Amino acid sequence: MKPSNPPAIAFIGLGRMGRGIAGRLLGGGHALALYNRTPGKAGELRDAGALEAASIAQACAQREFVVTMLADDAALEAVALGPGGLRDSASPGTIHLVMGTHGVALVRALARAHADAGQVLVAAPVLGRPDAAAAGQLGIVAAGPAQAVQRCRPLFELIGRRVFEAGEQPEAATAIKLANNFMLGCALQGMAEGFSLVRKTGVDPQVLYDVMTEGLFAAPAYKIYGRLMVDQAYEQAGFTTRLALKDMNLVLAAGQDQQVPLPSVSLLRDRLLGAMAHGEAERDWAVLAREQARAAGLE
Repeated sequence: MKPSNPPAIAFIGLGRMGRGIAGRLLGGGHALALYNRTPGKAGELRDAGALEAASIAQACAQREFVVTMLADDAALEAVALGPGGLRDSASPGTIHLVMGTHGVALVRALARAHADAGQVLVAAPVLGRPDAAAAGQLGIVAAGPAQAVQRCRPLFELIGRRVFEAGEQPEAATAIKLANNFMLGCALQGMAEGFSLVRKTGVDPQVLYDVMTEGLFAAPAYKIYGRLMVDQAYEQAGFTTRLALKDMNLVLAAGQDQQVPLPSVSLLRDRLLGAMAHGEAERDWAVLAREQARAAGLE
């Protein structure tokens, strides 16, 4: 049931994931103002009743929440702290809900900047692919002041299947998301190596896929990404090589900041760089299997 008087929201960042989340909020009855740095991505949402703002300031006007779903730290910093950005445009008391995957240091700095302006930052990076966003089935890792997180609950109920609360420091949610992504990357690299081994021995990779997914590895990560690897369907990009490399660099930076050696992430970063060098930046990061196959002399 839609709330009787849902709060107005500004939504910034209309990539595939952003459009899916914004559509859920709009469908939940929220008055939505949209802004994207690259024009032309608001069409369907605008036709469904959202306002397409001409600037960040216009998007933020009289909005209780500002949601950002941006690709990288540079974009978030520019949108939040640049001239005419969120910090300068949003009213005191506004909650900035950061739903993209960003660096621990930047989220910590943004929380301070918003606090100085009388605003609140809640980090709520999401777990899932764009189809899950459109279906309202994302996992959400949320961290920030308890009262602000509670105010975000009705939004989370529209967007996700479950909320994982990570505490009152926003960067805690960021650390959880980065750790989850690199553990997923380790699963992809393990599958890539396993598929290369069986291919080199003359075995159909489908056999290994069946053994994995009907045994100890009967989990979505292995089923979804293993299927992409067996079918070599790397054009079906739910999460691109370029974005994966960005995340692995953020993981390494977090490890350096906390003096945590992360040797597996270093390997993943190099494999992703190799895929980028082979022109596969916009393919799904399951293309790690092709990069491993090249190293094994299979391609």
